[in-house]
Amino acid sequence: MQKTTLSAALRCIRQPHRLQSRQPLRARIPHHTIQPSLCRAVHARATDFLPTNIPDWTESQREVREAVAKICVNYPDEYWLERDNDKSWPEAFTKDLAENGWLGICLPSVYGGSELGISEAAVMLQTIAESGAGQGGASAVHMNIFGLEPVAKFGTDEQKKRWLPPLIAGKERACFGVTEPNTGLDTLKLQSMAAKPTPDANHYVLKGNKVFISTAKVAEKILILVRTTPLDKVQKPTQGLSLFYTDLDRRIVDVTEIPKMGRAAVDTNVLNFDGWKVPVEDRVGEEGEGFRMIMHGMNAERILIGAEALGIGYAALRRTCNYVNDRVVFGKPVGSYQGLQHPLAECWMQLEAARLMIYLAARMYDQGSTDGAYANAAKYLAAEATAKTCERAILSHGGMGYAKEYHVERYQRESWIARIAPVSGEMIKNYIGQRVLGLPKSY
Repeated sequence: MQKTTLSAALRCIRQPHRLQSRQPLRARIPHHTIQPSLCRAVHARATDFLPTNIPDWTESQREVREAVAKICVNYPDEYWLERDNDKSWPEAFTKDLAENGWLGICLPSVYGGSELGISEAAVMLQTIAESGAGQGGASAVHMNIFGLEPVAKFGTDEQKKRWLPPLIAGKERACFGVTEPNTGLDTLKLQSMAAKPTPDANHYVLKGNKVFISTAKVAEKILILVRTTPLDKVQKPTQGLSLFYTDLDRRIVDVTEIPKMGRAAVDTNVLNFDGWKVPVEDRVGEEGEGFRMIMHGMNAERILIGAEALGIGYAALRRTCNYVNDRVVFGKPVGSYQGLQHPLAECWMQLEAARLMIYLAARMYDQGSTDGAYANAAKYLAAEATAKTCERAILSHGGMGYAKEYHVERYQRESWIARIAPVSGEMIKNYIGQRVLGLPKSY
């Protein structure tokens, strides 16, 4: 679809898109006409590109799938290979999503968002990754989906009017600053500090560092969690952490990119800062209540990362099934040999099992559940199923799997993210062991 057509469609239906959420869901799907699709009796073949006839998806999820797929089809694997090779931000892709209203899929409609659920957002991110974009595409918009949840829930009306519209419109980009070099997953031990120079000062001064901060090279804003009360001065370690959404002041904040094995299109960085002045009006919620607010989006993030992993897994499986159907050795397609066929069948079953868990967790989240068992388990299962599928994709391609032009080696590199972030598989097992199985704490 040409840009002129997209722009025309945008002008025609922008107003219905901004209506309140009590409208029928179809009226809130961003700017694409939904076309009926041909469905198989049960499920699409693994060789199909972004099928919509997924057995347990709702009508709204299928609508999101179809609309996002219409954008993704304009950015094939070759586009993402170029972004991976030249390490450049996917500007055209993110602009396309912004112009079509997708950067605020979960944010309030009054500010330009679509006010849909994590169930629909998971479909969106799975579709992006599954199109061949992988983490290069999904991570470029990931922050918009879950990151501003604390602002949408706990920010003042003035803050939301000031912050959300430019983010949704794609005029501003944001990054997420929590992890620190010396604390890792132990968020309650964060060492970065914010303090007012005087009790009645209109600003805080921040000092410290953050690590593994994605998109900090291109972001104008940052959602950052720091201590406003030292750990030894609080009754509980969950107290004394405050949340700010503010300008990423590059005059004070030193941003150093971390070279890494995959997802080169989206930068990952170390941040160092000392003497960074942040206005009081940029604090989200009450001072010392930041940890409670930041936890509000953690289950959503696990679900979305799992959905992105699934997308990579299905993309790898699709490419592989097409390849082994076409590749003839010893007079037959190599896909006819059980040594290749059976492992690929296992990959599909494991991806589907993880998908069912992902969308169950998403549905629970949208219904108000705060329990993390299903969100954690779903992320773990999706990451493991995808890792196995990507490995099998390379092996099934043989030597071609090691060549960049076949793309599966890129999928393999990017599949590792979900096994590590935002929480490791080992910590998920700790959570399940203690919270679900009732076993003693092990750390």
